Amino acid sequence: MHHVVLREVGLRDGLQSLAQFMPTAAKCAWIAAEHAAGVNEIEVSSFVPPKLLPQFADAEQVVQYALTLPGLTVSALIPNLRGAERGLALGVHKLNYVLSASESHNRNNVRRSTQESVDDFARIVAAARGAANRPILCAGLATSFGCTIEGAVDEDRVRRLAGELAAAGADELVLADTVGYGDPAAVRRVFAAVKQEVGDMVVGAHFHDTRGLGIANVQAALEMGVRHFDASLAGLGGCPFAPGATGNIVTEDTAFLCETLGYDTGIDIERLVRVRPILAANLQDTALLGNLAKAGLPKHFVPARQRAQTEAAQ
Repeated sequence: MHHVVLREVGLRDGLQSLAQFMPTAAKCAWIAAEHAAGVNEIEVSSFVPPKLLPQFADAEQVVQYALTLPGLTVSALIPNLRGAERGLALGVHKLNYVLSASESHNRNNVRRSTQESVDDFARIVAAARGAANRPILCAGLATSFGCTIEGAVDEDRVRRLAGELAAAGADELVLADTVGYGDPAAVRRVFAAVKQEVGDMVVGAHFHDTRGLGIANVQAALEMGVRHFDASLAGLGGCPFAPGATGNIVTEDTAFLCETLGYDTGIDIERLVRVRPILAANLQDTALLGNLAKAGLPKHFVPARQRAQTEAAQ
């Protein structure tokens, strides 16, 4: 039986584009409820200056709470070395650094060139090596499948940047379809090229459903051997610096797809759906997306792990 890791990113990518502040207690309740439903990795916040994104003014408090939950891999986004230092001081398990394959998007997003971002990541690696509890360093390549500013992004450039980040010391990579330009054919091509470049390194996927192809892209990535995916409860999210980039893939729908294809996520999907009222109560002006929450699980649904156990016993 194959296993898939679904990382919940709603608390970071989902909330970063919302003007309405979600109370710290509600964020902690969300984390606890998803953890109880079997989600074992959650990107709980972002170490960006509060003046830029007030939504994450409580990053330290949220991280400190998340670290008390047994078995949960606590990850957080870091925009630069200063953000990494905050994460290292708290003992975050995984630090997620993001740069853009699109030069224009990178300058628009973090006000520097892509090469400057690669150089900054190397400094973060050096800082992490001296940490008492070295975190996993995950490097994300935003706009790997297209950019609202530049349009098409050179796929070979994505491959080369992935190689540079791996050589700089990344433990994991994530290819992100930040603005929803990706399609299954492109997903197969780009992941094949990157995986050939970096070998056995973990390469995950971060898809948006901006144009309705998010779940199709997940299946294409699964076919290419990808086993780590970012997703957001109720489809919250979108890059605030990329016009039109709304809608991460829905965690509930993604878990359902994986389970039906025989991939064990470790998630109790019905219990996961019951987390949504926390969002509804605290984000009244935000649409909650997802088909599974509307239709429910089919009566014949059996989780992948249970099916495998039954087949092994026969």
